[in-house]
Amino acid sequence: MKYESYIFDLYGTLVDIRTDEERQELWDKLALFYGYYDAHYTPEELKRRYGELVSGKEAALKERLDGEAALKERSGGGAAAGGAVHKKDDVHESHPEIKIEQVFAALFKEKGVEADETLAVHAGQFFRILSTEYVRLYDGVDKVLKTLRAAGSKVYLLSNAQRIFTEYEMHTLGIADYFDDILISSEYGVKKPDIRFFEALIGKHRIDVGRALMIGNDAKSDIFGAKNAGIATCYIHSNISPKLPMEKKRDKAGKIVEVPVMPEADYVLPEMDMEALLDIL
Repeated sequence: MKYESYIFDLYGTLVDIRTDEERQELWDKLALFYGYYDAHYTPEELKRRYGELVSGKEAALKERLDGEAALKERSGGGAAAGGAVHKKDDVHESHPEIKIEQVFAALFKEKGVEADETLAVHAGQFFRILSTEYVRLYDGVDKVLKTLRAAGSKVYLLSNAQRIFTEYEMHTLGIADYFDDILISSEYGVKKPDIRFFEALIGKHRIDVGRALMIGNDAKSDIFGAKNAGIATCYIHSNISPKLPMEKKRDKAGKIVEVPVMPEADYVLPEMDMEALLDIL
């Protein structure tokens, strides 16, 4: 293998998922669930308060993170663990990640119900199940991960996600045991491309960033974030990758066509292809 450490994104890179949090049935059933515990909401009220609580908690966390980053910069900090260096245009850009179970607990509390952590987690997982249309591995994922482990490579997961969703979905999909460590953003308060999330992994495992590769499907979160941390990158354009900017070019017949502008990664796969990914690795 070309690298010592392989760092994977999850959703859109290894796992294909479709969720829909706008479906009326979701909010109808979630309101019924809350009503079971005497926390009475109309579906419309519940959806509104959920959105407001998420936004409010994210804003409060972002303010704290921005303050910490500014303080660190003034005190002469800025070098990432393992030798990564902050880019000047991103040093103060925080990307907060709240713990979503706190939102579900707050929804109980607003109606005078003191929910313990277990109930809050169950409410969140019920929400996730209701919103999920499907969740499945891309073809060939097992082969890629097994090959890396058989070669003695270190394999890590760095995912922008909620632990109460992702930890259980990974076990359902049977891939949790392939990783030497799994870092989920909700447990760290920040998410990619925030360099602090990369630093958490680099520092915890003393990763040599010069011998590490980040594999992801998001040009900003995965590719820009990893490059900012000094890590080589492999971009996969999957069915749920964020939309790329377009540019006009001439095709082989001389016709002007619009084509996506791929990110400046060390390796680029224009479509999901695990066999091609294995060739790169």
